[in-house]
Amino acid sequence: MIDTPYLAVDVGRLDRNIESMADRARSAGLDLRPHAKTHKCAEIAQRQLAAGAVGLTVATIGEAEAFTDRAGSGPGDLFIAYPLWVTPGKGARLRSLARRARLRLAVDSVAGAGRLATELRGTDVEVVVEIDSGQHRTGTEPGQAGAVARAAVDLGLNVVGVFTFPGHGYGPDDTRRRAAEQEFQALSAAAERLRDNGIEPVVRSGGSTPTVEFAASGVLTEVRPGVYPFNDAQQVELGSCGFDQVALTAVATMVHRTGTRVVTDAGSKILGADRPPWVSGFGRVFDAPEATITSLSEHHAVIEVGSGAVPDVGSTMHVIPNHVCSAVNLVDELVARFPDGSDERWPVIARGANT
Repeated sequence: MIDTPYLAVDVGRLDRNIESMADRARSAGLDLRPHAKTHKCAEIAQRQLAAGAVGLTVATIGEAEAFTDRAGSGPGDLFIAYPLWVTPGKGARLRSLARRARLRLAVDSVAGAGRLATELRGTDVEVVVEIDSGQHRTGTEPGQAGAVARAAVDLGLNVVGVFTFPGHGYGPDDTRRRAAEQEFQALSAAAERLRDNGIEPVVRSGGSTPTVEFAASGVLTEVRPGVYPFNDAQQVELGSCGFDQVALTAVATMVHRTGTRVVTDAGSKILGADRPPWVSGFGRVFDAPEATITSLSEHHAVIEVGSGAVPDVGSTMHVIPNHVCSAVNLVDELVARFPDGSDERWPVIARGANT
């Protein structure tokens, strides 16, 4: 018996989610490059690659190093989907990575391209220009993509295309579809601006777990969903998945009960504290879908069970985090549970790899 709280992975559901996304990408004629910042785990990355992923997406140099140096054979093909400001220290790390794996990097400004060129001159890396398709976080305007790409090429960089992240697809109603449409429009416009500057955008990369069902080849060549192996409470409430597709839960013990209000030992230090304004609570309860998690403290989750059966103190509950990426980054290992009842411990090898 494992003391709670901990994060458990239903390997049967995990494998079905991985195969389903791989099939969807193949059917659409798209390369699949999953974002590994969600799971940070070699065992899951290996499953994604075995199912047909062309490589992995990561968010930081540290994540790329973890998957290259600590993941057995490693993915061999990595995209750091972040407009890095490359200092001399980061440049040395990137040069070392490029000797051990095929490496794709991102720029979204002429100044950023200049730093990249200065530190990686003569290094064999691919470069893509990040486009803002509506999230308004990073990325250049589609109309400026050609100028950024042209400057990068003139600095000696190998520009192969454009990418975006439709992160504004997290929202109620028709938000996911609208974000996907804006993604296609932005990438299409940006690709034309590269062609205007004599650069063929061979790579046109986008996609997120909420928007990938609307992706199709033509504008896009590649998708980079991250959450789909596990799914989470946000995806359930967005309609991207059902409860039966949630593969990761926090296993918690019910430590207190007052009427229909119960408290478990899985608080924000295991679930994460994310709560977008459009979700119903601080996560969902897998065992009681109608229950509401009304508040979190560091080591407490307060749950209103409502009209459902109220569990006894000492019983366990399976709680679905709102944002699984944050939850995974809080633990050193995942407890992987196989359909035959056996367990394994899977290390979170890229935990805390934030630089």
